[in-house]
Amino acid sequence: MAIDAKPTQSFVPIKEIRDGVIVLKDGSLRSILLASSLNFALKSSEEQQSIIFQFQNFLNSINFSIQIYTQSRRLDIRPYIALLEERLKDQVGDLMKMQTREYIEFIKSFTESTSIMTKSFFIVVSYSAPALGGTTAIKKSFFGGSKGSKKDQEKTTFEESRSQLQQRVEVVEQGLVRCGIRIANLGTEELIELFYKTFNPGDVEKPIHLTQQK
Repeated sequence: MAIDAKPTQSFVPIKEIRDGVIVLKDGSLRSILLASSLNFALKSSEEQQSIIFQFQNFLNSINFSIQIYTQSRRLDIRPYIALLEERLKDQVGDLMKMQTREYIEFIKSFTESTSIMTKSFFIVVSYSAPALGGTTAIKKSFFGGSKGSKKDQEKTTFEESRSQLQQRVEVVEQGLVRCGIRIANLGTEELIELFYKTFNPGDVEKPIHLTQQK
């Protein structure tokens, strides 16, 4: 019995990543926000109540669904070790060289015996254009629509949907900022990196950091 092997891409619902927006195969759009963590347990009781109240207001203010995704990944310590080894070359005194070398060995042995995990928190905001009730969005001429007009219509539809998605993103950003959470909207390169790490968990890379603050 022959097995019809399909490429991995056929199981991924993403059609393309364009201008910092994920376009799915069904035509819907997604934006992904990177959220900072919050040391809730270290807050005073008044601060905790304020955060809960602000988060409750945020949930009540949105009329669309969002997804909260947490990613745990082992911390890649190699860039830090490389930085320490460069600093070791710059040390002049023998005592500082010895202390730096011992510190490097301590970090290596500690990270080998202990799994240090890093967590990233993502907010997925979605938008799907409403159905047109069976009517066609493009009125074709007697000779039929040209390819150029179809491309123009697709671009216009994308920009309109993107504008609606951006409005939702701004609502989410404002609501979470009131809770004391920093937010960064992932761009095209950051989204590609995120999905590459997600579908290739064996590759050890540095975690995505907050590069923008709203």
